[in-house]
Amino acid sequence: MLMAGMNEDSKEFAGNLFDALARKRGIKGESINKAQLKEFWDQISDQSFDSRLRTFFDMVDKDADGRITEDEIREIISLSASANKLSNIQKQAKEFAALIMEELDPDNCGYIMMDTLEVLLLQTPNRSIKGGDGLNLSKKLSQQLKYPQENNPFRRWCQCTNYFLEDNWQRVWVIALWIGVMCGLFVYKYVQYRNKAAYEVMGHCVCMAKGAAETLKLNMALILLPVCRNTITYLRNKSRLGVVVPFDDNLNFHKIIAVGIAIGTGIHSISHLACDFPRLIHATSDKYELMEPFFGDQPSNYWHFVKSIEGVTGILMVILMGIAFTLAAPWFRRSTLKLPKTLKNLTGFNAFWYSHHLFIIVYILLILHGIYVYLIKEWYKKTTWMYLAVPLTLYACERSIRAFRSSIEPVTILKVAVYRGNVLSLHMSKPEGFQYKSGQYMFVNCAAVSPFEWHPFSLTSAPGDDYLSVHIRAVGDWTKQLRTRFSKVCEQGDPNGESGLVKADFLQEDSHTICPRVLIDGPYGAPAQEYKNYEVVLLVGLGIGATPMISIMKDIVNNNRAVEEEEMKALEKGSKTSAEAEGASVNEFHTRRAYFYWVTREQGSFDWFKGEMNEVAELDNRGVIELHTYCTCVYQEGDARSALITMLQSLNHAKNGVDIVSGTRVKSHFAKPDWRTVYERIARNHTHSRVGVFYCGPAALAKELRQLAADLSHKGSTKFDFHKENF
Repeated sequence: MLMAGMNEDSKEFAGNLFDALARKRGIKGESINKAQLKEFWDQISDQSFDSRLRTFFDMVDKDADGRITEDEIREIISLSASANKLSNIQKQAKEFAALIMEELDPDNCGYIMMDTLEVLLLQTPNRSIKGGDGLNLSKKLSQQLKYPQENNPFRRWCQCTNYFLEDNWQRVWVIALWIGVMCGLFVYKYVQYRNKAAYEVMGHCVCMAKGAAETLKLNMALILLPVCRNTITYLRNKSRLGVVVPFDDNLNFHKIIAVGIAIGTGIHSISHLACDFPRLIHATSDKYELMEPFFGDQPSNYWHFVKSIEGVTGILMVILMGIAFTLAAPWFRRSTLKLPKTLKNLTGFNAFWYSHHLFIIVYILLILHGIYVYLIKEWYKKTTWMYLAVPLTLYACERSIRAFRSSIEPVTILKVAVYRGNVLSLHMSKPEGFQYKSGQYMFVNCAAVSPFEWHPFSLTSAPGDDYLSVHIRAVGDWTKQLRTRFSKVCEQGDPNGESGLVKADFLQEDSHTICPRVLIDGPYGAPAQEYKNYEVVLLVGLGIGATPMISIMKDIVNNNRAVEEEEMKALEKGSKTSAEAEGASVNEFHTRRAYFYWVTREQGSFDWFKGEMNEVAELDNRGVIELHTYCTCVYQEGDARSALITMLQSLNHAKNGVDIVSGTRVKSHFAKPDWRTVYERIARNHTHSRVGVFYCGPAALAKELRQLAADLSHKGSTKFDFHKENF
């Protein structure tokens, strides 16, 4: 419906719409009968482009003379911008109205004919609908990607299994090894205690408890390894292990191990509390005599076990792990759970971060629990400390390195920018020796907000830049407080601020403004840094998820400039031909083509990376990077509600080279991208190639992009490798 997208809650809009429909039918007054209501409804609910456009014009041409003045054009631009939630265009309606009059009223008549504007607006959808490019593309790709459908159910299952293993073999072997080792340890302990005297008293329960305990020792050791970020970054950068080990899934593996710990804890606790202890209490004197060397005199009640060191440490561990696991759940960590105000502090990243530090106590209790363990007297058979020694030492070294490195690598804030959409941009000095790759991230600490918390953010600067930059969206407790702190600094630097942007530039030698102290730790490896391994890459960022992609694009541009400079030097010396010079200069840089898709909900979001986008568009002389920006608040191209915006966009871009939606040199698209078409076009352009797909954003789209990558890889000669950012 027309009114569904154009501020249906606005009384002003509803009044204008009613007046337009009534005026066309010669209806006067503020009331209508049922028949007239049906006529109104039929026109409003007509989904055709012509009907929507005509209704739109009727709202503007209030005197119904078929002529539109500059004031009426300004009004129609304002209405269209309002319908598409484009506040910047709404503010500039007068300027854009003058542009249209300049183009369509060369004789300075003071008006343009309705039919002239209508014909111009109708051209855009006609081109997209009648051009046939999309249809022809779909047909060609359908033919190229067509493959025989397997009718035999068993063969189809084998085919799907083969595809799954082909796409996930790294994950499969790691998980299979982990499960295999756990099963082996469980069976080993089960059989060991099956042949001991304890089995005569407690039966299979003690075997279950000890088997689960052995898997717990392993998992409590393993769970630390995926979060040893320095080690993983070193292995990712300096070794070839990344070929067989899925380092990108380190946090996913961390979560899977946590599930294993929860299951092991449940089996171990229930076996002891519900089975072993009651059997010991109610055992006959003859049977209990076998257990007397381990438990002393036969206990008469449950309290004997609960108050023991083993019981107290075990119960405390279960409680603390339960708290940490609960607050780490997505609905708690992302504050999606609606709780009373008194319990609000139990949600959000802060609650997750602090509760995870309860594991310091858990590990101390675990070691004590292992020292005083039931049924084992010899120290060398108490293996808990053996499992934990190396991982705990490694993790402790990692945390020490972070504290030491951040303290000796202070950074100076060079520039701060606060944008609409709750985004904060920080430009800071680059510490000497700080080397990183595009796509990597670092941790940021601000003592003014919290002296203990460190939060990860992708670097938006490129390795060749002489500064470091991050863009931070305020969505949690810590980031909101950080934005508030730096907003106050910005107000001192530029109290007026324009276009929703408050910006302050700080120069170390002459700035009198005091910024909050910021510490950094990093860099750390991330999936996006692998982009250099591909000749063709597809970069997808949703909202603030564009951050690692911005760094990658700047790096591509910088590398291409370096290539050009090397070629020029080689040619000037006359020692090489152009082809030889190019070949010599790009041996270490494989990327030849990049497609960047940035999708955002609001027009104001384009301000976040306006400078970077313009820089990439200007410096990409070789046309390596294809830039696409999408604003989903605008109705798709071909819709009457966005027709005027589309026309205005074309006029302004042709005259000034600037897109009216994004404010950059890159022309924006409307609504959401058709991701299948995006993939298929790349598949057609790069047959027999391997394309790296790098995505940063919500998990919902990741599933679709991963599935499309798998589908098209199976159907055609182009192979897509999907990578998602995880923090």
